[in-house]
Amino acid sequence: MKRLMMALALVLGLCVPSALLAAPGDMSVTVFLAKADALRAMGPLALFSSDLELLKAEGKAGGEAYRARLKQERAAGRPSSCPPESAKINSDELLVFLRTYPAAARPRVTIRHGVADYFIKKYPCR
Repeated sequence: MKRLMMALALVLGLCVPSALLAAPGDMSVTVFLAKADALRAMGPLALFSSDLELLKAEGKAGGEAYRARLKQERAAGRPSSCPPESAKINSDELLVFLRTYPAAARPRVTIRHGVADYFIKKYPCR
């Protein structure tokens, strides 16, 4: 019986989509854009989709990761961007920016990386 339970747990574990096992911010740009497009197609019903909260969490995690990275870069005297303290991510701008990645590269680019690139492009240090 114990072996059966362990085998069942293993099989169930293998059935969990890898996107659910990834840390927030590790979603690929491909998946993020597909989910965003699907939500947009739903119109007002998108407010009831669990994907809305998932995408918000991905964006938030990407922003937090970049803030931590930027703090270290500033301490070292080499910031990769110079956003104002009150800088926020505009979701429409971010989606447009994420679409600038070539389609072939999108599966390999995480939201963390995409958010960092977004801030670097939007707020260059002068």
